[in-house]
Amino acid sequence: MQAVILVGGLGTRLRPLTMTLPKPMLPLVNRPFIEYVIKLLKNHGFDEIILSTGYLPATFDCLKDDFSNIGVKVTCVSESEPLGTCGAVKNIESLIKDTFVVFNGDILTDINLTHLLEYHRQKQALATLALTSVDDPTSYGLVPLNSDGHVKEFLEKPSWDEVTTDLINAGTYILEPEILSYAPSGENYSFERGLFPLILEKGLPLFGFPTSAYWLDIGSPEKYLRAHYDMLDGKVGIGLDMEQVRPGIWLGKDSKVADSSNLFGPVLIGPNCEIGENVSVTGPTSIGENCVISDGVRVESSVILDGCQISGSSVIKNSILGRNIEVGRKVHIEECSVLGDNMAVGEENWLKKGIKVWPDTKIGPGTIKF
Repeated sequence: MQAVILVGGLGTRLRPLTMTLPKPMLPLVNRPFIEYVIKLLKNHGFDEIILSTGYLPATFDCLKDDFSNIGVKVTCVSESEPLGTCGAVKNIESLIKDTFVVFNGDILTDINLTHLLEYHRQKQALATLALTSVDDPTSYGLVPLNSDGHVKEFLEKPSWDEVTTDLINAGTYILEPEILSYAPSGENYSFERGLFPLILEKGLPLFGFPTSAYWLDIGSPEKYLRAHYDMLDGKVGIGLDMEQVRPGIWLGKDSKVADSSNLFGPVLIGPNCEIGENVSVTGPTSIGENCVISDGVRVESSVILDGCQISGSSVIKNSILGRNIEVGRKVHIEECSVLGDNMAVGEENWLKKGIKVWPDTKIGPGTIKF
């Protein structure tokens, strides 16, 4: 069966991380996020996957070979200009053969796609939208249903007195190929604001499928951290690739942790890392491959990507470090700060209050104080 994953977005809210990698290729507990989506699809029988790319399209090419050995065919089709969620699928209409699933490439979920597909077929729907519940419905577009599951209407960011449901569009759809005949070609066109309201207006079979599955849009630094926390805490029904050396501690091949250091799980450390003397790592924390954490460093509730070197007595707390970053001695990086790839922070700097530092930046010693 076929699936289309929409991965063409710029990932603006996740800059500076997305200045060098598109959002779906960012690591999530040391594997590209898109891999979890593809494996979920594979587990539910979707073995032909089309990636609709746009931003940094060449970074997705490696996936073709990575998944061919487990029987998944990955095809990448790049947009020359942004076409919107529906326009991107219309762009690859000639490749669609039968009933297919559309997945937004920035959603972490463990939804049971088999049940979604069975429901779609049972209802003989033209389109079935997965729906999820949220605490504050006024921040989203709501999708109230009739008693038989038909979509009644679409309510975009309603006031509280307009709220009749807490169900929102979860960004996963089962579609019949003929639905694309209602979409214009070569235009920036949306499922959410264009095609689905049109299908509803025409009285065609459009159904909603409420699900209690895990659901998170990873599009901001706070949500990116939350995705790591929830994966490490076991809140997502997707297993981690590494083996636990003890409960809540995952340690990659050839990594070394000094006896005087303490790991308070859940903590995942990738291969070929060195954790020095008197280091404290408190979870949920994810550390990438080939990292060096020197003596006396304290890391708490953070994400550190591959190739980082953190010098002695520094503190990393509730923050995100991109790839190949050098951090000097006695540096504090806290409060959801985000550092881009290939940069250096000199000693005795304080990076706090959600500061974002672009890739390749060099910060001299003692330059930033709060």
